[in-house]
Amino acid sequence: MADRLEQYRSKRDPSRTPEPVPAEAPEPRDGDAFVIQEHHARSLHWDLRLERDGVLASWAIPKGLPPDPAVNHLAVRTEDHPMEYLTFHGEIPRGEYGGGTMTLWDSGTYETEKWSDREVKVVLHGSRASGRFVLFQTNGKNWMIHRMDAPARDPFPPLEPMLPVERARPPRDEEKYAFEFAWGGRRTLVPIDGGRTDAAREHPWLRPLAASFGSRSAVLDGEVVTLAGAEVLVCYDLLYDDGRPLVAEPYPARRAALEALGLSAARWQTAPSWPGQAAPVRRAARDQGLPGIVAKRLDSPYEPGRSKAWIFVPSDTARTRRSRR
Repeated sequence: MADRLEQYRSKRDPSRTPEPVPAEAPEPRDGDAFVIQEHHARSLHWDLRLERDGVLASWAIPKGLPPDPAVNHLAVRTEDHPMEYLTFHGEIPRGEYGGGTMTLWDSGTYETEKWSDREVKVVLHGSRASGRFVLFQTNGKNWMIHRMDAPARDPFPPLEPMLPVERARPPRDEEKYAFEFAWGGRRTLVPIDGGRTDAAREHPWLRPLAASFGSRSAVLDGEVVTLAGAEVLVCYDLLYDDGRPLVAEPYPARRAALEALGLSAARWQTAPSWPGQAAPVRRAARDQGLPGIVAKRLDSPYEPGRSKAWIFVPSDTARTRRSRR
């Protein structure tokens, strides 16, 4: 009987990689385990592995499992992997095949509804991945994966930013507002899905930010500003988080969800916010040469378009420079 791990071994040097490399051919056996690994290699992808005849039949899925039946995702059939890969995670050295960080994204069991050379239909039972999926071969060697059951998440909200009205002075009831800097940058909404973002077409330096989210979907609201000679994304709102729209939530709930993401790096950061502190924030904006501040009403949801719940106040009432927010 042919050794189903021969191709796997030919691509790996056990002295250079921590991956399991069994010396013996696998023994055929029945099983129903699956694992999905998040693989930050040369290109972020997810590896779906299904136990079959003593090995793990494997597909690399660049965008992860499709969230609903409306869209299919590419699934690249790769070599069979050993059963020890069910629990493997770690750092594959750069320069080696598949070099990069691999983490366990989900695992569990599955039911087989159909298995042929061109079509695999399964039901996954995992903590993050569950439902009916079919992998099917298209023309040539390409495969696709299709979700067969109901949507797993709510759709993205409409991508239209919330805009402030302008006033000469901060609101009198400032305890009902949070105050942020108006950065004077370019307003940017950043939808992230499958470790990728369309915003990277204009700003390629956002690709690592999207990849850092892994399979977590999100829509960030912020501005692209120039700090110390480099473009930086300053994030100040979160409209969608991991399958859940947040636009109906009040500002403090959205703000807490944004801060929980821990966005802090050389090219992106979370904008500071100060509840009920109009005067010192305005002075700080003036001292830093910023166009002004934005007062955001605490009980307000995210309202696309111009809204009185957000108020732009210039740093100096004598100035006419407007924020681009």
